Parts: sequence; C-alpha cells; structure tokens
Amino acid sequence: MGELKQLETFVAVVALGSLSAAARQQGVVPAMVGRRLDALEGRLGVRLLARTTRRVTLTQEGEAFYEDCQRILADLSEAEAAVASGSGKARGHLRLSAPAGFGRRHVAPHVAAFQRLHPEVKVTLDLSDRLVDLSRDRIDCAIRISDLADSALVAMRLAENRRVVVAAPAYLASRGVPRALEDLARHNCLSLGESQSRGWSFVRDGQAVNLKVSGSLECNDGAVLHDWALQGLGLAWRSLWEVKDDLSEGRLATVLDDFSSPDYPVYAVVPQRRLLPARVRHFVEHLRAAYAAPGYWD
Repeated sequence: MGELKQLETFVAVVALGSLSAAARQQGVVPAMVGRRLDALEGRLGVRLLARTTRRVTLTQEGEAFYEDCQRILADLSEAEAAVASGSGKARGHLRLSAPAGFGRRHVAPHVAAFQRLHPEVKVTLDLSDRLVDLSRDRIDCAIRISDLADSALVAMRLAENRRVVVAAPAYLASRGVPRALEDLARHNCLSLGESQSRGWSFVRDGQAVNLKVSGSLECNDGAVLHDWALQGLGLAWRSLWEVKDDLSEGRLATVLDDFSSPDYPVYAVVPQRRLLPARVRHFVEHLRAAYAAPGYWD
C-alpha cells in the first residue's frame, strides 16, 4: 500500500505542478508528500524530480517513469471498476500500432467503430512499417503480420494471411520468369529494410526455406514497394490482401507459386502481463469478429 501511495503522490505532483497542490488533493501536509517522493526515489535509486522552492520538473528518468505510472494507475482503476460493476467496461487510453498499409485498410476503420461502441476509450493509432518496441514506445497492442519469435510478447491470432512473390508483366517480359528459388539471385528484389536482412520465406519439399535477396531498391514503406512493383522495377514479396486486386486485374502476376511461403498470420501482440486491460481485450475481440465476418477478405 505504501508503494502505491508513493506512485499516486508522484503522479499528482507532476500533474498539479507542486508539492503543496498535491498535498491538498490528497488531504495530507506537504511534508508527507516530500517524504513519499524521497522514499520512492530512494527505493528506485534515481532522481525523478528536480525540485526547487518554486517549481518541480521531471528528470529524463522521471519522464519515462511518469508515463508508466499513469498507465499502471489507470489499469488498476479500470480493473477495480470492472470488478465492482461486473461489466468489464472498457475505458482509458488505448495505444495501438499497426503496419501502415494494413492499418489504413484493416485497422483504422475498425478503430472508429470500436470507439463508438466504447466512448470512454481514447484511442491513439500509430501507423508505421517499423517494428515498434511495445515497452519502449508504450504501446498497449500492436498488429503484426509475421512469424513471431519474441518470447516477451503474448500473441493472439486474428486472421490467416499468405505471402506471394509478384511482379508486373512488363518486368517479367524483360527479365524472365523465375522458375526456381535460386533464380531470385539474378532478379531485382524489392525489399522492406527488415526483410532485406531477414530474407524471404518459402516451402520446398515440405521444408521451410529462408533466402536472402538483394536488389537496387529498398524502402521501409510497403506502399512504396507496391508502387515500384507496379512500375515494373522488380519482384516484391507481399501479402495477398495487399495485391489481390492487382492480380485479378492483371497489373501484377505471381511467380514461384510452387514454393508458396509459409503462413504469415495476422496477430495482435501485447506485453506479458497478468491482467489484460478491458480496453485491449475488447479491441482484440472487436478485430477478430470483424475479420471473421463472411466475405471480409474477399
């Protein structure tokens, strides 16, 4: 209980801007607020606040800790409210991350619908093709389309996904159609920064094969790679949801279909924690239901 009071006092001091204001809010004398802060900093072994007689300011360590404390206290408040009401009502600030292209098409529309269903939830959606660090970037839930190897994360499968190698007909006419995986070595392979180092994945004779690829063009934005492929600049390894319209209308064609890549499902990933906030749990359920609707991926 004492440690929780220290966190509450620290957050109050930062939010209100002074020890005296925090003391009035908490119904204690300013000296008690000072003792709680001293105890907290002593326990952590770092200085969280720079204090003068006129003002308090956060140190660099204090800034990061303040955001963590806000989230911890909000989660605790939400858990208590859920138990008291028996409803598990979603509230608080939901911080989401998703790949840019997938997020625009298949996350953002559902965020708006989710927020209408849960008006007490504030949602922040970060769209980026970089691999975010959930802890460092303070993300509650990230949508990922890949194999997952990070044991520090809890993954919840949302939908199936398949990746294919595609190219524009003009590129294939000029450079030839690859027939074997080894043919990729003589082709210009368009890659995201991370896939350039990790390689492209296939299945040959029932065994997973990971091949390093190379090319003259690389970008960390999947939409740019998509455009380059449409322009006939090289081969691209893309998710089927992204290119299916181009395939059906002849703007792109698949190659190496006999070596179809392993499944790369769509996951919601969250940090390991004993209590999953209701806002996260409800959002994951909301996405899973949307993706499972008949005809959604058609």
